[in-house]
Amino acid sequence: MYLIIGLGNPGKEYEETRHNLGFKVVDELAARLNVSDFKHKFKSYVAETTFKQRKIILAEPQTFMNNSGEALAELLAWYKFPPKNLILIYDDVDLPIGEIRIRDKGSSGGHRGVESILAHAKGSEFTRIRIGIGKDEIIDTADYVLQKIPPAESETLSQAVASAADEVIKQIGSM
Repeated sequence: MYLIIGLGNPGKEYEETRHNLGFKVVDELAARLNVSDFKHKFKSYVAETTFKQRKIILAEPQTFMNNSGEALAELLAWYKFPPKNLILIYDDVDLPIGEIRIRDKGSSGGHRGVESILAHAKGSEFTRIRIGIGKDEIIDTADYVLQKIPPAESETLSQAVASAADEVIKQIGSM
């Protein structure tokens, strides 16, 4: 069993922001795996499917980014699987726009959503797929991540979302 969590913020006003790329990857995976029956439970939108004879849970926490760990705690309590079977997907201001980086352990890097996940994960050894969104030295980071994705970045980030979904599929296939 594998839990794939994409981080983001709930609500229409956040849908097209840089901070919701984790949600976009989960949506891309759902489309690829023909999953459309998301249900609101465990403080998340959750859908279950099977891929390569493995149970897959797709989740989009609805707790707002900085409290994502609350949703994870409920998911872990219900599904009872080891944290190493978690794949976490999120945006990263420390990577250039569109770059993907994968790690199997590490710190939050200052990302508050990841800090919340780490506080509730019962371990830090799980796969992280980070999508670079770059940063703006003039705009406050909190404001920058919550901005709508500008047209100039749209194609690059759409390709990054597809690449991140490819990586999730690859990760599941190799686990």
